[in-house]
Amino acid sequence: MAKIFVVDHEYQANVKCFKVDQEYKADLLAYVVDQEYKATSDEKWFYVSHDYQATTKIFWVNQEYSADLKVFFVNQEYNAKWNRGHSLQSRL
Repeated sequence: MAKIFVVDHEYQANVKCFKVDQEYKADLLAYVVDQEYKATSDEKWFYVSHDYQATTKIFWVNQEYSADLKVFFVNQEYNAKWNRGHSLQSRL
């Protein structure tokens, strides 16, 4: 389950993320769901309004080398998946 809260400062984050522009560059292919109950796995993200509601707090970094996780957003739920093995699997 990935209930995501975006923090304002890097030190507040559990995970530093970088949005990549190509699917093959990503660790995770994420799909944003529109309701909380649909966020059933790491790959399906639901953005929450408050940090206490989140399972993971992320910070978007500006440089790929600073990221713990490289993310590519997909348009279809069935395309959401881990692209490769990663230490954060089942931890978002």
